[in-house]
Amino acid sequence: MEALIVIDMLNDFILKDGALYSGKKGEEIVSFINKEIKNFRKAKNPIVFVCDNHEMDDKEFEMFPPHCIAGEKGSNIIKDIDFRKEDKVIKKRRYSSFFGTDLDIYLREKEIDEIYLVGVCTNICVLYTAADARNLGYKVNIYKNGVASFDEEAHKFALKEAEKTLGCNILY
Repeated sequence: MEALIVIDMLNDFILKDGALYSGKKGEEIVSFINKEIKNFRKAKNPIVFVCDNHEMDDKEFEMFPPHCIAGEKGSNIIKDIDFRKEDKVIKKRRYSSFFGTDLDIYLREKEIDEIYLVGVCTNICVLYTAADARNLGYKVNIYKNGVASFDEEAHKFALKEAEKTLGCNILY
């Protein structure tokens, strides 16, 4: 069975005034992601929204500006994404959607063995989620038109790394 994992489509990453705005590319993937959400809903496959959700004094802020702070506007899913209350929401504090979360348990309980990744940032949270998923034995697909980063060169590298080193399928 398959699931769609929507990574960090949050105000702080997608909105122009967000703390870690992913740039125009992040805005441009919204319609593609909504199309895939519609396809997964039609097939009755789970949709999981994974959301960065940090404490005020998170150690990650030694590398990046404070962003996606729990309970603040920046940590909310953007209003332009087709999010519904029946979708699964998983909050994370690190790059990988699997690290310190119950994503693996949730997917295994749903008998999911293949995941499709969309969201931001390709070279950070998408890549590290893909790596952990492959290490856990999942078949991983990444929609090239459904991921973006503020760094185009790092975006391209991450897609190549995911395909050539991790064995992910890069879909268009």
